[in-house]
Amino acid sequence: MNTGETPPERPARPAAPRPPASRSDTPRPVVVFGSLNRDIRLAAERIARPGETVGGAELTSRWGGKGANQAVAAARLGGGPVLFVGAVGDDATGREALAALDADGVDRRHVAVVPGTPTGTAVVIVEDAGDNAITVAPGANATVRAAQLAPVLAEREPGVLVACFEVPLDEVRAAARLAADAGWQVIVNPAPATARLTGSWPDGCLFTPNAHELAALTGGSADAPGIGARRLAADLRGTVVATLGGDGALVAGHREDGADRVAAPRVAVRDTTGAGDAFNGTLAWCLARDTELVEAARVAVAAASASTEHEGAREGMVDLATLTRLAGLPTND
Repeated sequence: MNTGETPPERPARPAAPRPPASRSDTPRPVVVFGSLNRDIRLAAERIARPGETVGGAELTSRWGGKGANQAVAAARLGGGPVLFVGAVGDDATGREALAALDADGVDRRHVAVVPGTPTGTAVVIVEDAGDNAITVAPGANATVRAAQLAPVLAEREPGVLVACFEVPLDEVRAAARLAADAGWQVIVNPAPATARLTGSWPDGCLFTPNAHELAALTGGSADAPGIGARRLAADLRGTVVATLGGDGALVAGHREDGADRVAAPRVAVRDTTGAGDAFNGTLAWCLARDTELVEAARVAVAAASASTEHEGAREGMVDLATLTRLAGLPTND
């Protein structure tokens, strides 16, 4: 009996620099539909267990939210329009959050300002080893609606949409449908994921769970991502790019005879917060240039790995010069 994962995976692609296989000199727009938060960050020796108090933590406050982080990751690479569709509260935090998006060159004209509702907040606990635990109070993120996306789709040529699960799931699904029907390439980042995906998703979506999210979505094991990725791709009639932390990423559903692994460069990890966001934003940036999928995943893994060398989510998002050095992007992009 064959107990291995079948069909086989191709060996990991190295993270050594080389130009990506891009087919477009004119990038398409990137639109991120998702969350924006103020991150309250506690740096502690370790994450407390239930019923335990861990003292001596250092407190900092930074900008976050998976959606806004992904938009910033794409915008810092430059070269094409990046728009964020979400919501903030009508409060000082919300106004500061919008100013921060402006500073990074993100088009935030389609961010709703919601009276009487606070801007989303996340408490991020990072232990000395670099791992983290996050608890989120959604605030205005709970009011985000797919209808906010309609004018963006109407005024822009088809590009790449990224949508994450920190806003209402029904609205994420509706946004994916609107974008797909308008000819956009759709990336669904199922984070956070606590149960299997339900409802109808457009055919051809690209799903980007990490190993634990993949296990939650498929009922499988985080130790067998190849099986889970191929199963999820088949069930949803799409493609899966599963991020595997220091083990890189796995691409499934893009070909019939197995999956492709992408290796991660070795880095000195300080903080993994935002690594997935760096990956998704960079992946969208690459796909907006019609970069071949496995190559786009390789470049995105390099950006995500680099982000872990810095404390904070957005603080680790790389610019084009850094990504060029890490992943061998063309210098004339």
